[in-house]
Amino acid sequence: MRIFVLGVGATGSYLVQLLTRQGHHVTCGDREPERARRFLGAKLPVTVNRVNARDVWSIVKAARGAQLVVNALPAVCNRIVLRAALRLRAHYLDTAAHLTKSPFCAEQLQFRQRFHEKRRAAVITAGVAPGLTNLLVAAAADLLDSVETVQVRLYESTESEHPVSQWSAEVSFDEAVSRPRVYHGGRFSLGQRFGEREMFRFPAPIGPVPVMLAAQDEVVTVPHVIPLRSMDAKIGGLDAERLRRWYRQGKLRKSRGLVSSRFPRTPTPGTVDRLIQRGILHNAHFAAAVVVEGIKENRRMTIRWDATMPSLYLLYRQGELRSPIAWATARMASLFVKHFPRHLAGVHPPEALPGEIRRAILRDARARGFRIVRRVIPRAPREL
Repeated sequence: MRIFVLGVGATGSYLVQLLTRQGHHVTCGDREPERARRFLGAKLPVTVNRVNARDVWSIVKAARGAQLVVNALPAVCNRIVLRAALRLRAHYLDTAAHLTKSPFCAEQLQFRQRFHEKRRAAVITAGVAPGLTNLLVAAAADLLDSVETVQVRLYESTESEHPVSQWSAEVSFDEAVSRPRVYHGGRFSLGQRFGEREMFRFPAPIGPVPVMLAAQDEVVTVPHVIPLRSMDAKIGGLDAERLRRWYRQGKLRKSRGLVSSRFPRTPTPGTVDRLIQRGILHNAHFAAAVVVEGIKENRRMTIRWDATMPSLYLLYRQGELRSPIAWATARMASLFVKHFPRHLAGVHPPEALPGEIRRAILRDARARGFRIVRRVIPRAPREL
């Protein structure tokens, strides 16, 4: 397949490598081709075009002939890239939603009719969290007669002498200043930033960690696909605690803008190597858990999924100079591309994909370094 990847940072550059290994013909676009080349490395023979992602025609010109447009940019660009894909009559994939104009429904879903008319497919929020987490919710729902509650719990921890962005600075800042979405009693609402703090036990070696409400896209796509009563997403770890401290100190406000000392640019592989060698960056971890409660044959049941990714230390030993989040997001996006439903016109979040595609992606994720474990916990029979 001819694929155009827009946004060649930590995640996009690794995704380009993975798609090239899959045998696709890949070209790229970025506002800074020189910096993109530092992420890609000199040995990868991939064309990088200079593209203004705020201009539909700049994207169309660079991506002409592509069968699939992969949007690896910050989600603020989603609408523009979606329009470009439609003009190109290309399929589309991205890894996140922005939710500014439609806080309780992913903005990509507003393009469903136009993709149907073009007979093209768009797979949205197709990374790790969201992405893998959505697939795990759907896998649990497949085992239940009905779903009552869904909890998404994430752990992000960067052990460093000063802030090092695992995501792009724009994405990290946008999530930090956004109010969390929650779904309770069949209704959406906005939660308190860093609110509803509680303890959650992740698998060893992480253990119990305080988690708090986070602005996660799963909460605004899953309830539109899977009937349920309540859903929320919380995050814990050193990164979340640092953001909470800045928020309580009044240093984390949208009106103050993005401060580069707190949200530095994502380090290139060469910078990651230097930070580790100088003893500034020690390690980084990323893990996700999905807990789904529901009813099976008139009995209450809890299904818990735990997904653990290699640490920065393990990736470094394997020669991978990238964060666990970039590694996981790119790998999952490459699997969504591998199993892309070209026959399925419209716009689809991961949980809305056909069951055979969802199961195939999860099988491949396990085979490619993701440790995914399921536990089924039966509860007392439901009272009639």
